[in-house]
Amino acid sequence: MVIPTLNESGNIGRLIPEVLARDPRLSVLVVDDSSPDGTGAIVTALAEREPRVHLLTRPRPEGLGRAYVDGFRRALELGAELVIQMDADFSHPSAVLPTFLAEIETCDVVVGSRYVNGITVVNWPIERLLLSYFGNWYARVITRLPLWDVTGGFKCWRREALERIGLANLVANGYAFQVEMNYRAWRLGLRLREIPILFTDRTAGDSKMHKGLAFEALWIVLWLRLEKLRGRL
Repeated sequence: MVIPTLNESGNIGRLIPEVLARDPRLSVLVVDDSSPDGTGAIVTALAEREPRVHLLTRPRPEGLGRAYVDGFRRALELGAELVIQMDADFSHPSAVLPTFLAEIETCDVVVGSRYVNGITVVNWPIERLLLSYFGNWYARVITRLPLWDVTGGFKCWRREALERIGLANLVANGYAFQVEMNYRAWRLGLRLREIPILFTDRTAGDSKMHKGLAFEALWIVLWLRLEKLRGRL
């Protein structure tokens, strides 16, 4: 499990034990951007008692995409055969983890989807829901990705899938990082499978979403399409 954090002290101490209880094979790697609220200290204390907990501390925030890339690399160094990416704010249901582990047996990437069975999002303001829903529609139309939720961040990857994508080649850094990862996986012919999840908005801590990330997603989607037309992807 790779979980990026920035000021998640209100969540991480409760989330890690919940995740580890889902399957004895799971380990957690927290990628913390030197959170001033003490998130890293909480993880360190848990790691001293539980060998399945790991902490990777980055000197400063450099974006969600870079945090995941660093986390994926570290997880592969630790010998992970499967890598699950998950938010730290309880928006992604840990109860789905056994299903992820079962489904990945017959595919390369499992995507936890908010839109494959209608809209399964709880407690989002209508403006954010509309931005997300139509942003996904836009990305699907432009890229032709065969997914309903191309921007979601709850996914399970086979080690070989991450190695084939080539983490050094990724361009996007914000939420567009999710689109680019999915797109590159699809263009490589990897087997993607979408399963429904119930996404619940955070109750502790602050969202890291802002307008700049939405604008990045707009141009990254167009860039991916152009790169495909040029035969570079």
